[in-house]
Amino acid sequence: MQSSWINLYDEGVPPTLEFPDWTLPDLLRHSANRFSTAPALLFYGKCFSFHELDRLTTSFALVLQWLGVRPGDRVTIMLPNSPQAIISYYGALKAGAVVVQMNPLYVASEIEPQLLDSGSEIIIALDLFYPRLRSALKSTSLKRIILTSLSDYLPPLKRLAYPLKAWMNNRWIRVKRQPPVYDFLKLLKTVSAMSSKEGEKLLPSIQPDDLALLQYTGGTTGVPKGVKLSHRNMVTNAIQCRGWIPDFKDGEETFLGVVPFFHTYGLSTSQHVAVLTGCKQILLPRFQVTEVLHVIQRYKVTVFSGIPAMFMAINEFPKVERFDLRSLRVCLSGACPLQKEDQDRFERLTGVKISEGYGLTEASPVTHCNPIYRKNPSGSIGIPFPGTDSRIVDVETGEQDLPIGQEGVLMVRGPQVMQGYWRKEKETQAVLKKGWLHTGDIVRQDPNGYFFLVDRKKDMIKSRGENVYPRNVEEILLKHQAVKEAVVVGIPHRRFGEAVKAYVVLKEGLAVTEQILLAHCRKSLAVFKIPTAIEFRSALPRNILGKVLRRMLRDEEKNKVRTQILGPQQQNVA
Repeated sequence: MQSSWINLYDEGVPPTLEFPDWTLPDLLRHSANRFSTAPALLFYGKCFSFHELDRLTTSFALVLQWLGVRPGDRVTIMLPNSPQAIISYYGALKAGAVVVQMNPLYVASEIEPQLLDSGSEIIIALDLFYPRLRSALKSTSLKRIILTSLSDYLPPLKRLAYPLKAWMNNRWIRVKRQPPVYDFLKLLKTVSAMSSKEGEKLLPSIQPDDLALLQYTGGTTGVPKGVKLSHRNMVTNAIQCRGWIPDFKDGEETFLGVVPFFHTYGLSTSQHVAVLTGCKQILLPRFQVTEVLHVIQRYKVTVFSGIPAMFMAINEFPKVERFDLRSLRVCLSGACPLQKEDQDRFERLTGVKISEGYGLTEASPVTHCNPIYRKNPSGSIGIPFPGTDSRIVDVETGEQDLPIGQEGVLMVRGPQVMQGYWRKEKETQAVLKKGWLHTGDIVRQDPNGYFFLVDRKKDMIKSRGENVYPRNVEEILLKHQAVKEAVVVGIPHRRFGEAVKAYVVLKEGLAVTEQILLAHCRKSLAVFKIPTAIEFRSALPRNILGKVLRRMLRDEEKNKVRTQILGPQQQNVA
């Protein structure tokens, strides 16, 4: 099945890979043995060696045990990229827990359903998020909150300045640390005197096929589903990512850790690969283009996983040519389509081309990627990773294989494919069939073997690298007293890939402005879900059964963009 694309692999990329029977903590343990004193994490000047990181994660595992965490319990982490996020992650896994990643942008109404479904009794979060978490202690299974501050691991001078800077930016918050609220650093100090080897003896035994991660995704319905990913799933995907780079140098690469680790894309292509290979990561809690440019230049970053909006921001930064970005060797792009003009401009600027890939949470997440050094066709999502099979089947039945060139549903199979959905057997059976994962995405394959994404899962919007499910936004809009009907679609957006647009029909006799509805949305939705525009209509387009024709609305927006680019005369000719 691989014969149509195997000859497209870069020289040095093997058609098959060996996958050891490792757990995710084993990645860290092996690198701590191989590269003990080498830097693992750099955070605004604070450096952690692999040995120190291994010790801290063991200490945190013991902390969780002391707090009552047992193997199989779910532990939620709600942190941006930071040392605390890494320590919490491997610490929870060493304790035998199942990590539940929570998007730090979520508001209370989005946090509570995920806590309820996962059954998490403990969460690690920034103190800034406490106001959003407080109510969950009463409405969910949550029993304990461990709070940390971004200043906890800053160097001394920056740590002293942090409260003043946070206060000036209206981001300073004081939370009294008393049960059920605990302080991250104080908990670690309770077991810090114990050596890593002593602590390891107190940890439970975990196996590669044990559940490691519950990563929530709404799929096409918007109903949160916890994707069950095992240690084996995640370890094999990290090894696949490592094997895709033929000249990768273990212990010598420098990763830019700015793409969020609370998504599997950043977790697998950046955090896991760096830990697996003994390479240092420069951690940044958020993407700020000036800071990113300085970091690449100062630390000679070689590997950068990002989303199209990040590469576009670098391209468009004033006088970007003043920065030396030539250390970059590998740049990966995911989450939404990368425009050719942005790829070409970035290559002229840095001398390195961006390899666009494809994946989904249910596959840990990467299944396809364009070769790092080959000249790849524009718009391609690449070819399957070693050890990954792909098929394209008909949309109607999902069973008939289609010939080259025809559009159909992508099916994938490999060691990175999930175990299923958390407590949702019916949904699991609908997408996992005889080892094959039904992605729901429409693709085609060209005669050379490259795959091209035609359309994302029905109705789902991919904006700023985040999944937005129209139903979530529509439900909030419909809660406003003046709104009779609401439908949300993704429209083309140069920077975000897609933007969220709402079409609203008002109740007779009532009026409301766009600004008021947007303010209404901000109270209940993460920032990336808030519509960039709201259009008022007297009626929505529907089919004979009364179903709203979302595609018609999307096509209207695409035609508007096409008219702006080509002009009305060329549009009519086309």
